[in-house]
Amino acid sequence: MTDTSPDTASDANKKNDNSILEILAGRSDIMLAVAIVFMLGLLLLPVPTWFLDFCLAISITFAVIILMTVLFLKDPLELNSFPSILLIATMLRLGLNVASTKLILTDGHTGTDAAGQVIEAFGNFVVSGNYVIGIIVFAILVIINFVVITKGAGRIAEVAARFSLDAMPGKQMAIDADLSAGLVNEDQARKRRTKLEEESSFYGAMDGASKFVRGDAIAGLLITIINIVGGIIIGVAMQDMTFANAAQTYTLLTIGDGLVSQIPALIVSTGAGMLVTKAGTGSSTDEAVFGQLGHYPTALTISALLLAAMAMLPGIPVIPFIGLALITGGLSFLIYQREAEAKVEAAAAEAAAEEPEIPAEEPITAALQIDNIRLELGYSLLSMINDTSERRLTDQIKALRRQLAGELGFVMPAVRIQDNLQLPSNNYVIRVKEIEAGGGELWPDLLLVMDPKGEKISLPGEATTEPTFGLPAMWISEQYREEAMFRGYTVVDTPTVITTHLTEIIRDNMSELLSYAETQKLLDDLDQPQQKLIEDLIPNQISVGGIQRVLQNLLGERISVRDLPTILEGVSEATGYTRNIGQITEHVRSRLARQLSDSATNDQGFIPLITLSPDWEQGFAEAVIGEGEEKQLSMAPSQLQQFINSVRETFERHAMQGETPVLLVSPAIRPFVRSVVERFRPVTVVMSQNEIHPKARIKTLDQI
Repeated sequence: MTDTSPDTASDANKKNDNSILEILAGRSDIMLAVAIVFMLGLLLLPVPTWFLDFCLAISITFAVIILMTVLFLKDPLELNSFPSILLIATMLRLGLNVASTKLILTDGHTGTDAAGQVIEAFGNFVVSGNYVIGIIVFAILVIINFVVITKGAGRIAEVAARFSLDAMPGKQMAIDADLSAGLVNEDQARKRRTKLEEESSFYGAMDGASKFVRGDAIAGLLITIINIVGGIIIGVAMQDMTFANAAQTYTLLTIGDGLVSQIPALIVSTGAGMLVTKAGTGSSTDEAVFGQLGHYPTALTISALLLAAMAMLPGIPVIPFIGLALITGGLSFLIYQREAEAKVEAAAAEAAAEEPEIPAEEPITAALQIDNIRLELGYSLLSMINDTSERRLTDQIKALRRQLAGELGFVMPAVRIQDNLQLPSNNYVIRVKEIEAGGGELWPDLLLVMDPKGEKISLPGEATTEPTFGLPAMWISEQYREEAMFRGYTVVDTPTVITTHLTEIIRDNMSELLSYAETQKLLDDLDQPQQKLIEDLIPNQISVGGIQRVLQNLLGERISVRDLPTILEGVSEATGYTRNIGQITEHVRSRLARQLSDSATNDQGFIPLITLSPDWEQGFAEAVIGEGEEKQLSMAPSQLQQFINSVRETFERHAMQGETPVLLVSPAIRPFVRSVVERFRPVTVVMSQNEIHPKARIKTLDQI
């Protein structure tokens, strides 16, 4: 037994309804074809009077629908099928003309109802049964339709088509220019081109379609003449009617038939004229007409005065003109009043916009917010922010963020730049988490020059110290730039000095800038295939905070974390035997051996090494006390000082030779050696044997 719920039944009914609608929508082409065949059948097949009445009512309704639709259109292209509609309406009227002609000539001798009640009503009621009046009214309608409306609409369509075609190349070029300038995207440009093509095709089609209406008016006039002459001949010669009786009967029937045809034709012609004259208004007919005519109250006031003056003329009826004068004057007053109110509102809005807004009281919690990186400038250095050249400080900081992201795999926080009136005018300060990390004095209009060899600079200027590395330097004017570069000096401008200083400070403090939220973002941004590794790793083996600590340890030694999948794999392997963050970091470093070796390789293609002597290796190994995760270095201060002096002397000696060697130690003591070296030589790389890739070339320069 199957139970059908009300929801299921409702869904089934909806599906049936949709299928019916789809069937009807899908058969619209067949329905149109049947309608065209039906209109052609009216030309050949006999039609009963009741069916003719029904078809005439359809013709009038169809014409009214067309006119009302045109009135509410905002853009002529919304009804770009109007030429086809016009052709269908014309075919329908001509078919009905032929069908009614058959009935008039066949049964006209029987009376004025021979062609149906609609034609009889138009023949008797509209023209009061007087065929002379009917002929005059019919002739007037033909003249209005043929000479005035159709001819004017056709001319407008012809000119619009010609102008649209002539303007098409220029409009196409304008679209291409907007696309090239980035003002529009590809889809918008494609839509504008399509609209341009549709507009040109529409006015061209309307130019040809206006000939349908013209031909319809001529055909209606000829059919009317043929019906009158033919009807009189048939009535007199074949039906034994008197000439007067035949003229009365057949003329009334023919004029009724002509009016029934010409009134829909006049309505459709009016719709066609409104459609082609709507171009450029961008609104419906009522909005365009009443909005624009009622936009000038002065014109309405003058019109009211003229109407009142005409009412005073002798013989002119007073009531209609005075009434219209009062109505026009009242409309003018209302429009004046509305414009005055609009001006008052606009002035009030403008005044409100100009009034300074009272700043809202800053919440007390704002005092708790900390800027990760902040650059404070003296007022003389603020010009570097607004500099329009390529040396603008903000542009260099943007490039710095992109560079560090590519090198270290971590997007540094945004740098907040603000003025500090408490600073000397030419000074700047860099703060990391509100703590001053560096600063210096700059001269915006001068250049900073340094000698790579460390010799004295022989150029006029002011001696100073380079703020980033503390090297001797000199401020010189712009006119000595080329001479300084010719002598091989390093020449930098003030924004570059700040950017360089900022770069080094960020590199030194990158580990502190990697927050928990940034770590989570790095994990979330990994590709989908890596998410399974993260799910297995976090939180079962290690927390996000633990991952953060590992990444901070790597960044603290300026190791890029771009290869995050390899780092996570190393963490996953290390957590199998330890939870100590230091040991996990050392294992990850061994997994990054290729990267570490590549970054330590010099221009000659090998890694320059300085090793520890066996005595120092043994000394550090014996100084490590504790077990498991509680290991720490406990070395005598005198011994530590001796080690520091040896390292400093050895590395400075090789630095004078242009070498930047790596200190190579055993894996067990590497973290402890690094903790000592980083306090006096933070940029010195300390590596273990496990971190030297097997394919890397090495060269031992010295031993400590």
